[in-house]
Amino acid sequence: MDIKAWFREKAPTDVLKRMNSLFESVIARVPIFSSLRTKLIVPYALLTLVVAMVGVFIITRLVSGSFEERFGNQLVEASRVTADGIVRMEKKHLEDLRLLTFMEGVSDAIDDRDRESLQATFEGIAINNNIEMIAAINDQGMGIITLTYDAEAGGTEFFTGDDYSSFGWVQSVLTGQYDEVGDKFAGLMDTQMGKFIFTIAPVRDADEKIVGALLIGSKIDTLLDELKLQALADILILNPEGSLVTTTLAEPEVGYGILEIDGESLRDAGLTSLNREMELYGRDYEVLYTPLMIRDAEAGFIGVVTSSEYIATALTTNRNTFSIIFTLGTGAVIVLGYLLAQHVARPILHLRSMSQAVAGGDLDRSSGLVRTDEIGELANAFDIMTLRLRERTEEAARLYKEAIQRAKELEEMNARLQATQAQLIQSEKLASVGQLTAGIVHDVKNPLAVIKGLAEELSEEGDLDEFTVEGLETIRDSASKANTIVTDLLKFARQSTPEMQTRDMRATLESVFRLTEYLVRKGNVTLVPDLPLTSVMATYDPQQIEQVLINLVTNAVQAMPDGGTLDVSLKEHDDNLVITMRDSGVGIPEENVVRIFDPFFTTKPEGEGTGLGLSVSYGIVSRHRGRIEVESEVGIGTTFIVSLPLQADSLDEQLM
Repeated sequence: MDIKAWFREKAPTDVLKRMNSLFESVIARVPIFSSLRTKLIVPYALLTLVVAMVGVFIITRLVSGSFEERFGNQLVEASRVTADGIVRMEKKHLEDLRLLTFMEGVSDAIDDRDRESLQATFEGIAINNNIEMIAAINDQGMGIITLTYDAEAGGTEFFTGDDYSSFGWVQSVLTGQYDEVGDKFAGLMDTQMGKFIFTIAPVRDADEKIVGALLIGSKIDTLLDELKLQALADILILNPEGSLVTTTLAEPEVGYGILEIDGESLRDAGLTSLNREMELYGRDYEVLYTPLMIRDAEAGFIGVVTSSEYIATALTTNRNTFSIIFTLGTGAVIVLGYLLAQHVARPILHLRSMSQAVAGGDLDRSSGLVRTDEIGELANAFDIMTLRLRERTEEAARLYKEAIQRAKELEEMNARLQATQAQLIQSEKLASVGQLTAGIVHDVKNPLAVIKGLAEELSEEGDLDEFTVEGLETIRDSASKANTIVTDLLKFARQSTPEMQTRDMRATLESVFRLTEYLVRKGNVTLVPDLPLTSVMATYDPQQIEQVLINLVTNAVQAMPDGGTLDVSLKEHDDNLVITMRDSGVGIPEENVVRIFDPFFTTKPEGEGTGLGLSVSYGIVSRHRGRIEVESEVGIGTTFIVSLPLQADSLDEQLM
């Protein structure tokens, strides 16, 4: 409803006349505002400008995000190419080591310290296979001969007498140690010939005795130059502490220290990669650090460095381009809107179309006409009529919707009330038994301790006959068994508040399987787990829930005296996780199903159960704001369903 129509309906007569007079006076003094053309084109132009500005902003943000994502992918791909290059180098080292180790005469030459024979063998292999460093080491860790090969110069050099015994990996190889991969070791090494990535392997004689070791290395600088060409990025190598070993970058003005990281902190934080932004040579760069893995062991860190300067340039260029496009498009749309406004139908035709729309059931239409003549009055009357029809229709729809909603709410409230009533009855029953048990358990436990103690004291007497000793052992064992039952009763009476933690329910179930593995196997039961492939995180007390699950598995095994199958599944449903345990045992009679959670109720033979296991489990699940349900059919089996909320933020408030 427009302002004039509202005042005409609601305001007092004198106020209405004054406002109407003021309204018409303003229009008379500024004729342009009464023009239908202006009323159409001005909002249209403003809306077009707003949409254009929003469009420029959104598209610029999308382009920015696309560039940043593309740059991040490029950085990750460069890191992957670098890692693949190191893996290829490691494989080549292993192939060359196998060739040398199994070459005839090499082990004998190392055992005999035959430098001339080793020199002749190493020189040919190094040139043919492009090996930059080969070292033969005796069983004392001393270098017999070391060869270095420069492919560009085409020459080789030999060194003797190098001491490798101080390197831990040399001693590991010579003493025959193994790691997760095998008896070979690899890492970074700084020598008088330069910095190398090496792989070392033991050399054995015909009797499999270690007589020395062979070491093959590649210059780090040569490797980084190759990787830089492949990855299209600069590469840097850091030691396990995060200090720089070497890099393809020229030294920054502030020194190489800006490229180093705290390796220990990175490992303690459990991070597998680190992305840093920094300024080098007056430009912006990004560095991606990842572990340097050699033979599946961390030998330091490798960094991939790429300039991010082009991102800012590309964003500026695209922003300017889209701004120009949207400016031109906005101007064209505004001009088009102005031309369309020239051809707007007369008010009478507009009212006719409005009347046809209302007759067709469209009550949301409004004439939008504000005039001072008879046509304006007709338009106002039409708008008031449409408004009242719309209000009555909306009121009827609202009342109908509310009635449907109230019915659903009543149905849900009734269901919750029934569930709450059943849980309250069970909780009151458990509380009553808990109070009774707590009151008598100490009075029973103390005499049992006295009986057990006296029996043990008497059994230590040296002049007892065999019958008396057996009697005392029976008294002591019976007292211990009674004490165990009383302890279970005390645990039942002192059921504690759960200590909530965010844990992986899948891992908890796997722990339960391990703890009950012997029981399941002894009972000739086949356990069939159906667990998700990924973790299922939830908030619960892992110790108490593990107690519940072990109790359910134990009951299931005992329900299958001749063996059978126990299916265990874990799934998420809405905001809950659901654990289902289905056995193929004897089943529970229908009259006992409603009583299995009652304290001291048991169907086991006398002396084999206290009837508290399921009662305690019910209490634990209830305090987790969960549910435990049972379905059973005699001769077919029993299914227990435990439902727990994934989150339990308000648990403390509910327990209070």
